[in-house]
Amino acid sequence: MDTTVLIAGAGPTGLTLGIELARRDVAVRIIDKAETFFVGSRGDGLQPRTLEVFEDLGVLDAVLAQGAAPVPMKIHLGGEVVGERMMFDPVEPTPAKPYPTGWFLGQSQTEGILRDRLAEFGVRVELATALTGFEQDADGVTATLSTGETVRAAYLVGADGGKSLVRKALGIAFEGSTDESIRMLLGDVRAEGLDRGYGHWFATPENPMSGMMFSPLPGTPHFQFGAPLGDGDVDVETALPAVQARLDALTGGGVVLSDLAWSTVWRPNIRLAERFRDGRVFLAGDAAHVHPPTGGQGLNTGVQDGYNLGWKLADGSPELLDSYEVERRTVAARVLGVSTGLLQKYKDGDEDAHKRGEDTQQLDITYRGGPLSPAGTGALQPGDRAPDAPLTDANGKRVRLFELFRGPHATELSFGDGPGSGLRILPQGSVATGADLVDDDGHAYAAYEAEGGRTVLVRPDGYVWSVSVPVS
Repeated sequence: MDTTVLIAGAGPTGLTLGIELARRDVAVRIIDKAETFFVGSRGDGLQPRTLEVFEDLGVLDAVLAQGAAPVPMKIHLGGEVVGERMMFDPVEPTPAKPYPTGWFLGQSQTEGILRDRLAEFGVRVELATALTGFEQDADGVTATLSTGETVRAAYLVGADGGKSLVRKALGIAFEGSTDESIRMLLGDVRAEGLDRGYGHWFATPENPMSGMMFSPLPGTPHFQFGAPLGDGDVDVETALPAVQARLDALTGGGVVLSDLAWSTVWRPNIRLAERFRDGRVFLAGDAAHVHPPTGGQGLNTGVQDGYNLGWKLADGSPELLDSYEVERRTVAARVLGVSTGLLQKYKDGDEDAHKRGEDTQQLDITYRGGPLSPAGTGALQPGDRAPDAPLTDANGKRVRLFELFRGPHATELSFGDGPGSGLRILPQGSVATGADLVDDDGHAYAAYEAEGGRTVLVRPDGYVWSVSVPVS
């Protein structure tokens, strides 16, 4: 039987999954109904945990080079600058958390980087190729494509967005709501006269929480803009003259807009699929959960769906495949709660609605209590994110745990002087020999609570699989 995994949808979710499979030598095809690749910002906020995932996938350097750190937001009221705000408080990296602050890069640029990485494994996105139907049996999935081709695959993954054909064909309920009381005008545009070293919020002194936001898009001449729409905004025009007129009404003129790359009127669609799996067919990303943009969670959650599913599909064991829905649906439900809570702050006009905290960084995602995570004790337990830490090898060279985790493998960390079948990490003051690593600064022993010695198995996706403590 063909061992191919067929992925419908070549957004960040499908591309992440494709890389995960291709680097494990799993035959994969990734198709997309679009005629051309999307150009625009959309999901431009990359959370700290996603940056860690991208390091493992081998794309972080490109993401950091093309993107930018958060910039302050200038507040313009009645044409006057009245202050600045930061969406994120500056956070210094720590040995355990090397990327504690989010990063900004337009979605189309992120997708381009992921496509380039996928191409390094010999896999390319097949554009203008839509999934038109499929049937599954005990041994695989037979899919039909708009090109007239019939594909036989071991598994099908629907990463085909909120209007997912895969989800609809399976009859899986998409539970939630569309809030018609909230609408936003969104898009990308050039803005002559705006300082690209800042984001900008334009409003009137009488109504400071209702206005227009412009945020510079790294690596492009454009700004992403957003404007909440009120009850009086009926049949909103999205063309450039209408966007310019809306801004002029807030500023009195002075900023000239041009080159509108895309624009739309957005309504918050907050939904969660009843199931993420039906036999040999899986849902991931927006096909499984759609979020309001508040908190920058949608793209990031989809990337991590693909990251979670990839190694499990490559292994193919029933236990791992069964764990995908339990782990990721639980996370998606929690993340939807965070996004919805922030959206409510915008609706209520809270002054801290723009503020982002640790609950949006996705570093605290845990699979505790899930089918792959036995019960544990202490601060670090099975199911938790495995921390980073600096170590020293026998040649005195510094190496990070994340560097050792990088790749498609699981990693066993053996702390202490006893024999270990994986990476043996010795405490401060030890002398490394052979493949041993020394925790000169004590960060690894602290992060993994290993003073008494312990063995920690880290999953291929960077979460703790098991912890065993030596019997005294």
